[in-house]
Amino acid sequence: MSAAAAAWVPVRILFLAAVAASAAEALSLDVHHRYSATVREWVGHRAPPAGTAEYYAALAGHDLRRRSLAAGAPGAGGEVAFADGNDTYRLNDFGFLHYAVVALGTPNVTFLVALDTGSDLFWVPCDCIKCAPLVSPNYGNLKFDVYSPQKSSTSRKVTCSSNLCDQQSACQSASTSCPYNIEYLSDNTSSSGVLVEDLMYLITEYGQSKIVTAPITFGCGQVQTGSFLGSAAPNGLLGLGMDSKSVPSLLASDGVAPNSFSMCFGEDGHGRINFGDTGSSDQQETPLNIYKQNPYYNISITGAMVGSKSINARFSAIVDSGTSFTALSDPMYTEITHSFNSQVQDKPSQLDSSSLPFEFCYSVSSKGTINPPNISLTAKGGSIFPVNDPIITITDTASNPIGYCLAMMKSEGVNLIGENFMSGLKIVFDRERKVLGWKNFDCYSVDSSSNLPVNSNSSAVPPKPAMGPNSYTPEATTGASPNGNQVNVLQPSASSSLKLHFNISVFITAALLFIAIL
Repeated sequence: MSAAAAAWVPVRILFLAAVAASAAEALSLDVHHRYSATVREWVGHRAPPAGTAEYYAALAGHDLRRRSLAAGAPGAGGEVAFADGNDTYRLNDFGFLHYAVVALGTPNVTFLVALDTGSDLFWVPCDCIKCAPLVSPNYGNLKFDVYSPQKSSTSRKVTCSSNLCDQQSACQSASTSCPYNIEYLSDNTSSSGVLVEDLMYLITEYGQSKIVTAPITFGCGQVQTGSFLGSAAPNGLLGLGMDSKSVPSLLASDGVAPNSFSMCFGEDGHGRINFGDTGSSDQQETPLNIYKQNPYYNISITGAMVGSKSINARFSAIVDSGTSFTALSDPMYTEITHSFNSQVQDKPSQLDSSSLPFEFCYSVSSKGTINPPNISLTAKGGSIFPVNDPIITITDTASNPIGYCLAMMKSEGVNLIGENFMSGLKIVFDRERKVLGWKNFDCYSVDSSSNLPVNSNSSAVPPKPAMGPNSYTPEATTGASPNGNQVNVLQPSASSSLKLHFNISVFITAALLFIAIL
C-alpha cells in the first residue's frame, strides 16, 4: 500500500478529476444522469426526448420490474476516485443505471461499468464465451473492451482456498481457480466465470494528486445471460452493497479509504460518487436498519410533511439509487399523494393518462408557473429529508411544458426512496457508523465542510446484522460476489478503444493528471 493510502489521502478517478482540492477523505467520481446532454451525445441521441411522456414511461417501466421482483422477496483513509475519471453516467439505453469508467490491469484496460448499490459483485467481461458485443448500433459512439488475465502482468489467480471464494463446494481442489455464478433477479440475468485479482487505479483527491493502486478481487465474467447481453451493464457491473466483498468494503479493508462512500445527485442530472467520504458535521443523518437476510441501505421513516399538512406514519424504506422514481406502499402512498392533490392549485391534467405512469398529474397554469406543495420526510431520530424535486414536468416534443405530475408510484409491500427524491442531495452511505447522511449540495462543488472523524482502527467488514422483517433485492444476487481492484493511469492499453466525449475543462484536467503521472 502506498504512503498516500496509509495516510488516508483522498483519491479520485483520473478522467474527470476536479482541479480543486478537497478536504474530505474519500475517493470520488462525477455522476451523469442517463438523459444528460453528455450522455445523449455518447449514445447518439437515441433517448426519448427528455420530459416527454415516453421518457417517463421508459423510466417507470424499469422501476416496475424492480418493484415486482422485490415484492417476491420475503418482506419489504482517504477519498479516492477511479483513475479514469470520477464521473458516473446514467444511461437510458443501458438498463437505466449509473455508469463509471474503471481501469484494470497492466497495461490497463478501461470498462464502462454499472454502479449498483443493490449487489456486491464486481465483474467485467473476460475471456468471453458468451458476452455482450463490443460494438453495436445500440451503443452509439461507444466501443467496449474485454479483460484477459493472460494479457495483464499484474493479474493473479484467486484459488478455492481463498476466504473470498464463496463456491468452494464447486471446486475440484484447493488450488484451482475459484468459480462464481451470480443470478440477478431480473430477466433471467446472470454472470459466471472465475475470480481473479488485479490492480485498479485510483487517484488521490486531497493535496497533490497521486496515483494509488489497489489489488481488487473481481469476477472474470466469461458467460453472461439475459439483460447483460444487451442493454443492462454490457461492459461490467460494480457492486456497492454492504457485503464484505463489495467495492467499498474491499477498499476499506486494503486501507485505501474509510468504510463509507457518498453519491451526489445534481438537479441537472450530473453527479459524483466519492469512496471513503465519511460525511460532514453539517449533514442530517439517521441510523441504517441492518438485516441479516437483506443487508441493504434501509432506513426508518416516522412521518412526512406535505405543504401545510403533517402526516404521522411509520415505515421502513430502501434508499435505492437504481430506482428512478420513489415508490411507496399504502397507507403512506395514499396519505402523501392525496394530501398533495388536495393542496395543488392547478387543474388536473387532460393528458392521456394511459401514457403516464403517475396517478396525479396537472395542467400548467396560463402564467406558466408551477408551485406545488413542498414535501419532506422525517427520519428516525428527527432528521428532515428534504424532497427538492417531487414533480416531473411533462413537455411536448418541442420541450414546451404542458403539464406536471407528482413523481411517486404505488408499490406493493416494499418502499423505495428513488433517485428523484435524492435530487439536489449528497447522500452518505456510512457503513462504519451504520448511518445514512444527507445534505443539500451542488455536485460540481468541493465540500469544504468539516469532515466527520475517521476511525483508523475500524473494521472494513460491516458488523454482523440482526434478523429483520423486510427484505428487498433490487439487483440482489443468489450467489457469490467479489469486488475490488485498483485503477490504472490514463494510458489505455493498445486494445482499449472506449471512446467518451468530455468538455474541454474536464479533458484538460485529465491531460494534466496524465502528464503528472508520467
